[in-house]
Amino acid sequence: MGDSSRMTGVLITRLWRRAVLLACLLLAAPAWSADILLTAAEDGAGVQAFAQALAQQRPEDRVTFTALKDMPAPGRLPATTRLILLDLPGLDWRLQEPQGPPTLVLRISRLQAHQRLGSMPHPRISLLWSDPPLDRQLRLIAGILPQARRIGVLYGADSEFLLPELKQHSTSLGLEIVPQLWDNINDSRPLQNLFRNSDVLLGLDDPQLYNPKTAKNLLLSSYAQQLPLIGPNAGFVRAGSLASTYSDQADWLAVLDRLLDHSPANWPRSLYPDRFKVVGNPQVARSLGIEQVDEASVATRLAEGEKRP
Repeated sequence: MGDSSRMTGVLITRLWRRAVLLACLLLAAPAWSADILLTAAEDGAGVQAFAQALAQQRPEDRVTFTALKDMPAPGRLPATTRLILLDLPGLDWRLQEPQGPPTLVLRISRLQAHQRLGSMPHPRISLLWSDPPLDRQLRLIAGILPQARRIGVLYGADSEFLLPELKQHSTSLGLEIVPQLWDNINDSRPLQNLFRNSDVLLGLDDPQLYNPKTAKNLLLSSYAQQLPLIGPNAGFVRAGSLASTYSDQADWLAVLDRLLDHSPANWPRSLYPDRFKVVGNPQVARSLGIEQVDEASVATRLAEGEKRP
């Protein structure tokens, strides 16, 4: 009887020790790990650097990059994969069939998505917008050009769908949108008409209107009229517009890190990054007689405004 009790005690002790060891192992290991697959048509240094940065940021996950030409059909990928598309050819490939893993699309503008998806979101695709939010750009104008009330906006057939949203945001800020169709970039009359009726110009991310071919005419004309141009993106600020908000790689990595911490079922259908910066062009500010944009201070004020209910 005594030997039986001792054997039972030894067995219980061993089981308890094993349970403690198993619990320690479970606590030491990550709660879960994910297969994260990035793809793009171009396998350049920038793409590889982004993939490596994401892998370093999420060491508990398996982060890999596969060139688009080597990818199978979307429906043949495991359903547990978290797919990240880094360019438009990747999105076109993903849209070939409805089946496929949950997908995050980076570097896509509102206009590009509208051309491919219309107004109907894809149930398994989340779009992370590359162009600055319209309301953020309007608040940037209100912050650095408080006297401006009439916001001139050039639009084309592809970007006209953005006007209702733009007008809605402007109303809450006490601003007036002055829209002007520009369907022939060789005709400067719409520009002159808009300049006469505007205090500042807001550029939409429409490559038919804002591109290397039109930049010189747009910028020289706005300088001649002493009208600052805001946006449409950071690249255009370097070319000669006054200022814009933008998000860089570090901002996008932070957004991805947060999304990947959640189940794909909770991913939004579309999202602007909540982390962003402001870039200004000091030379343009001087030529227009405008105070130079304090990039860090303006970005902080804009971010604080977005956090308020």
